[in-house]
Amino acid sequence: MAERSATHEMINDLVRPDEVDRFSSPLEARKKAMDYLARREHSRSELVQKMSKAGFDSAVSEDAVDKLCEEGLQSDRRFVESFIQSRINQGKGPARIRADLGQRGLSDGLVSEMLNEADADWFALATAARRRKFGTDEPGDFKEKARQMRFLQYRGFESEQVQAAFGNAED
Repeated sequence: MAERSATHEMINDLVRPDEVDRFSSPLEARKKAMDYLARREHSRSELVQKMSKAGFDSAVSEDAVDKLCEEGLQSDRRFVESFIQSRINQGKGPARIRADLGQRGLSDGLVSEMLNEADADWFALATAARRRKFGTDEPGDFKEKARQMRFLQYRGFESEQVQAAFGNAED
């Protein structure tokens, strides 16, 4: 508790009193959350975390984000859809996308549902990622094939998709 009061004293020394009130104001919290959302989609937990880092009271941040969710201005579903499409465009596979979204505090059920709805041909994406990085020729030896396979696994492609990326090299 002493650590918390010391932090508040430091804030009070550095910031004008009207600015301290700003961090507990629901209106200011809403403005800040909308500012973040104007730049790009954010998950609910990501948005609350960013607001806390900006100095807003956690309860005020949670309330502001909850209201934005109710109004449809923040949507985890929309965030996941946007995130998946962005990662597909980067040549990432489903395992990597799932892990990245899990780190952002999104439920596995929602992530699985949205990955299924993404309608991506993961096999073709794995093949395209391999070709972009290594060319169309088959690897000359086992060591090179293993290196290319590790690359695709790091990118988040599953073993069947990695194998298929080598079987379709002449297409």
